[in-house]
Amino acid sequence: METILKRDRLIVVAALTAIALLAWGYMVYEASAMYNTGVCRCAGMKMSGPDTEPWSTATLLPLFIMWAEMMVAMMIPSAAPMILTFAMVQRKRREQERPFVPTGMFLLGYLIVWTGFSAVAAFAQWILHARALLSPMMVSTSPVLGGVLLIVAGLFQWTPFKNACLTHCRSPLSFLMTDWREGRWGALVMGLKHGAFCTGCCWFLMALLFVAGVMNVWWIAILTVFVLLEKVVPRGLFVGKVAGVFLAGWGLWLMVAH
Repeated sequence: METILKRDRLIVVAALTAIALLAWGYMVYEASAMYNTGVCRCAGMKMSGPDTEPWSTATLLPLFIMWAEMMVAMMIPSAAPMILTFAMVQRKRREQERPFVPTGMFLLGYLIVWTGFSAVAAFAQWILHARALLSPMMVSTSPVLGGVLLIVAGLFQWTPFKNACLTHCRSPLSFLMTDWREGRWGALVMGLKHGAFCTGCCWFLMALLFVAGVMNVWWIAILTVFVLLEKVVPRGLFVGKVAGVFLAGWGLWLMVAH
């Protein structure tokens, strides 16, 4: 039985890894194409040269798809501890011949929330471009906008709301013990709830993509690693607060220097 449990865990880990790598691979491919050719193929738009005209509403769908795959790439690694804990509980229930559900139902609920966030982010990008606050390469053109985003993100790291959401994300077993729901629908609801906490924890960090470039792979990687560290290292809450001071200082410098 122990061999079966280990095999099941490996299957879940392999599936999560494959999903994340696929999303990262596609994102890197699109970013490379954008920087080399000046065309964002996922959004179907020319990114080089002057681009002062507002995008049509038809661009909202490809922008949404771009954000959705980016959120999958960024958030699956940090959600892995919670997903693996859920899978472990389900394996034990199956071992005890109790009702169990596929881990994919929990993951689906989690990704639904981030898909909703992607829709909001795509619309925000569309508006910022219409106001000429983003360059054709999806980087903030306004030191004030960039500075404000950094400062507010830094201050947000110190708020009770951030602390509560991050504490939840750092305690997978505690969440499952207090919010357990039976059946497929219950697993989906748990995934939705965890996704809501995770989005509440990280949404302002995702807004920082507008500062250094929505398709800047290195910046995306830095944010991904930081989100992961906040959730898994022993002093993740302290790491988040230190980062908040850095972000606020960076924002002040950006506004003063320009």
